Amino acid sequence: MLVGRRGTLKLFAAAAVASGAGALLSEKTAFGATQFHLTQVRNATLRVDYAGVRFLIDPMFAGKGATPGFEGSANSKLRNPLVDLPLTVEQLADVDAVVVTHLHSDHWDDEAAAILDKKLPLFAQNDEDAAHIRSQGFQDVRTLTENTEFQGIHLAKTGGQHGTDATLEAIPALGQVCGVVFSHPSSKRLYLAGDTIWNEHVAAAISRHHPEIIVLNAGKAVFPGFPPIIMGEEDVLAVHKAAPEATLIASHMEAVNHCVLSRAALRAYSEEQGFASSLLVPADGETLAFK
Repeated sequence: MLVGRRGTLKLFAAAAVASGAGALLSEKTAFGATQFHLTQVRNATLRVDYAGVRFLIDPMFAGKGATPGFEGSANSKLRNPLVDLPLTVEQLADVDAVVVTHLHSDHWDDEAAAILDKKLPLFAQNDEDAAHIRSQGFQDVRTLTENTEFQGIHLAKTGGQHGTDATLEAIPALGQVCGVVFSHPSSKRLYLAGDTIWNEHVAAAISRHHPEIIVLNAGKAVFPGFPPIIMGEEDVLAVHKAAPEATLIASHMEAVNHCVLSRAALRAYSEEQGFASSLLVPADGETLAFK
């Protein structure tokens, strides 16, 4: 079960931050032995310590304000990322494997490609993305499937959709995306939904895998004139209704220009709709512990 639900997790996160300016946790910490830790780094970048294996998800290493805002999107005058990394790139690069759900620059940027060890196992959503990453010098790039295995952990690729049909037709650069489900006999199933809105792909992943922990990219990224291209508050509620026993974790918030949903607004919405006890909205640098 989730350790101590919301109140205890906040204490755990505070302990993690207090332990040394964002120091990452190992499998044995002041928390005791846990099945896994999840650190919300920044935007969609996560550190997941799962069944003894350290994963880095969707690394964006650029410094604050390093790149222009996404052209044509909300608040495009703002430069990305909006905030600094809460951890050093050296800390983030100290992992066993990397998962890249897609190649948009807020999920896989030039800085990450330059800094990460070229021998690290790296998982991409399809052969096209894998070929691009190999062209950047990475030597062990693998394509995710529904039955990928890594060091005893099962990684199941899931589908997603980066906006409505009409939005994808109008903005084809949004392209393909994926999610991934982590499972291991000793741990709860963890579903990272990726850059998707609520749709049949997410519903199917929940129905098939019955995840107990679900990470949602919930910043409600917007191109004016179109519906959001990732989840907003109503999508998060839809996921809760589809998986009422699952703990939801909101990610991809308050770090790039076009994400218009704040953490405070999502928390308030969850209170209004009665599912706040099932939702965690971690700050950047905050580590959650599960067992």
